[in-house]
Amino acid sequence: MPHLEDFYANKLRGALGLTDAESVLDLRGAPWAKAEASLNDMLERSRFAKGKTVAVRLEPPPEGGGETLFQPVGRLLLDAKRRGWVDRLQTLPAEDGLGFYIALAGKPEKGA
Repeated sequence: MPHLEDFYANKLRGALGLTDAESVLDLRGAPWAKAEASLNDMLERSRFAKGKTVAVRLEPPPEGGGETLFQPVGRLLLDAKRRGWVDRLQTLPAEDGLGFYIALAGKPEKGA
């Protein structure tokens, strides 16, 4: 499998991170059922509130490799983006660890 040099890998990662987000949803150590419920709750509430930015933190893979929540969380957030609930979705920069930076669309303005 090809390996990307750090310089090029960092270009693929997002520049917005934990310090740029208005809030942080820390799912490190959470089982999938709890993570899914937390994300769905956040997305549902965002539909009736003002848009905001959130950093979603995830547990890194265990030593030697293994499953993480990155793929299932990413799929759930991509689905929310397709529905118009998420305006922006990108991965966190490497120095912030594994996770996503998202901009929630919020409640649509009347007349828009």
